[in-house]
Amino acid sequence: MIPDFPELKPIELKDKEEVQNYLEHFPPDICELTFANIYIWREWEKPRLTKINGNLCVLCSPPDEPAYFLEPVGENKLDETVNLGLTLVSRWSRLSEKFLGKLAGQYIINEDRDNFDYVYLTQELAELSGKKYDGKRNWIKRFEKQFKYELSAINQNDLPGCLELVREWGRESADREKQEGEDNHTGAAVRAMEEALLNFGLFSFSTLAVLIDGRVEGFCLGEKLNPDTAVVHIEVASREFPGLYQFLNRECARRAWQQFRYINREQDAGLPGLRSAKLSYHPHHLVKKYNLYLP
Repeated sequence: MIPDFPELKPIELKDKEEVQNYLEHFPPDICELTFANIYIWREWEKPRLTKINGNLCVLCSPPDEPAYFLEPVGENKLDETVNLGLTLVSRWSRLSEKFLGKLAGQYIINEDRDNFDYVYLTQELAELSGKKYDGKRNWIKRFEKQFKYELSAINQNDLPGCLELVREWGRESADREKQEGEDNHTGAAVRAMEEALLNFGLFSFSTLAVLIDGRVEGFCLGEKLNPDTAVVHIEVASREFPGLYQFLNRECARRAWQQFRYINREQDAGLPGLRSAKLSYHPHHLVKKYNLYLP
């Protein structure tokens, strides 16, 4: 069982049912709040669980920023919950506007643009209609004309190919970051993706893989975030096939997330290239997030 504050426990697979029960009763808007997401990033974020006033609270202690609590899951005595959490750490982070609207106290609130979630209409990503998507459609036509492909949900036979693709992506990303002097924690991202793949049978993931010549060259993986929204945790494709990323993005919307009105494609982490790519798909809205401190 998840203990009451101030006791905390590291997240474990055995916590899945209890955490998911909270999330079913209080569906989140922010991409961080799924059990799978918290679990697969545990080596980097060092998440620990506790309950404050009956609300589920997740304390994260990553190596690259000060420790913080994620948005509480629950609606009981929220101001008191926030204030109790601030006796342990200096801030709550990744807080949505919806949550902030439930607080009555006086706090310092700072916008956290690098962690805004990009949310798209599923139908728009599936159809790519109109002039604003001309470039995307052209890349897809080029891919479909040049390459023969197969589409399928990921199964056990695909896992080695998915893992190799992730590791190849990691090597390429690390080399590119080194050349550009960036630090995007590629190793941590690779490890999180490996955790998702190695444990994908334990979670309610929707998946889609693109195979070319029998080899996995692209795949997406995500899950339900709330009744209206799917969240995409992973989308990786080989850059050897021009247009594959655009094709994969469209087919995932058509096949993996078609029952949802919206697709949350997570944040850009402040990376200019990633921000440009996410904006190029014309998000329906951004889920704004904030940091909260005591005055």
